[in-house]
Amino acid sequence: MSVVVRDANMEDAERILEIYAYYVENTAITFEYNVPALSEFQNRMKNTKSRYPYLVVEKDGVIQGYAYAGPFVGRAAYGWSCEMTVYLDHTAQKCGLGRMIYEALEDRLKKMGILNLYACIGCPAGDEDEYLNRNSADFHAHLGFEEIGEFHKCGYKFGRWYNMIWVEKIIGEHQPEQPPVKFGLK
Repeated sequence: MSVVVRDANMEDAERILEIYAYYVENTAITFEYNVPALSEFQNRMKNTKSRYPYLVVEKDGVIQGYAYAGPFVGRAAYGWSCEMTVYLDHTAQKCGLGRMIYEALEDRLKKMGILNLYACIGCPAGDEDEYLNRNSADFHAHLGFEEIGEFHKCGYKFGRWYNMIWVEKIIGEHQPEQPPVKFGLK
């Protein structure tokens, strides 16, 4: 078995969108209702890649997941913080690929000068159901993220209300004179 984490390119967009489409259509992991068109998805990738890492993980030459970072909030003072996102093919979970790609993304962000990592995670408002469980929250906790906030019944999908939590991980040293982030670093 060969596993590789590499930069995503635009030729990967169709496979990445295929992975994402499953979550849009079958889960409340994303609160997006409709699968974006390929051209829209490619535009999202292009915008992200202009400043932040966008990675894929391949197993035996087939993309099994992707992860990327983006701005936490669109103001200059938040520039040392970013939001992370990861999706794995729904058949490739719980085999270490998520940890591998997330650690690679974290390493790239740290080299850029990013200090704070955040993730926004859909969570059941009560019991887990067929559309949403606590796996993503547990995954992030396992990687050292701490829950810092919860919004109650803020997402509505499949006729149900879901909560959203924010998690945080500090990966760098906050200094009085903070060097600028090196956006677009490979």
